[in-house]
Parts: sequence; C-alpha cells; structure tokens
Amino acid sequence: TSPPNVSESTLLAVDRTRLAHERTLMAWVRTETSMISFGFTIAKLVPNRENGRESWIFDTHTFASIMIGVALVALTFAAIQHRREMRTLRARYPDHVPYSNAMFVASLVAGFGILAFVAVLIGR
Repeated sequence: TSPPNVSESTLLAVDRTRLAHERTLMAWVRTETSMISFGFTIAKLVPNRENGRESWIFDTHTFASIMIGVALVALTFAAIQHRREMRTLRARYPDHVPYSNAMFVASLVAGFGILAFVAVLIGR
C-alpha cells in the first residue's frame, strides 16, 4: 500500500529515484573494488626494494595500504550517503521502498577490503 493520495506517477518517480541511488552505490562499489584489488596486487607483486634503495617515495606496502584505506573510507562515505537517502525515501513511502541489495554488496566488498588491508599490513 502507498500513502494516501499518491499517484502512480509519483510511485514510479520514487522507484526511479531509488534505483538511481542503487546504481550510484554500485558505481562506488565497482570503483572501490578496483582500488582495493589494485592496492593488494601492488603489495603482493611489486618488490619493495630495487638495487638496495627505495623505488618510490613510499615503499610498495605503504602505497598499497594507502590505496586500500582510501577505498575503504570512500566506500564508507558512499554507504552512509546511500543509507541516508534510502531512509529519507522510506520515511515518506514506507511500503514502497525495499531494503537495498547494493548495500549488502557494499558491505561484502568492505569486508574483503578490510581483509586485504590486514593482509597487506601483516605481509610487511
């Protein structure tokens, strides 16, 4: 059921808005998954030292840790924004806004990102 005096076109607009928020969160998830996997790959495949000296300004583990950390922070902010927007929609249209599958996927990616971050830190 929907709130009284809500037209079908309004409910369609709510659906479009909800799906736009879902797509936006999934775009963040896609980007952060790339950053996490790239950081983890750098940490595991690129050697730390070249000819006895540092090859970059940061060593590879520090660079990888920063990449993964930035990805986790950005994913957290994106998830908070998504949750806030969904809560706003759900408050106005409680029976028409289901819970987010994208938030579940974002949580899984964040969990794997935390594992990758710990693996990079332990791998020093």
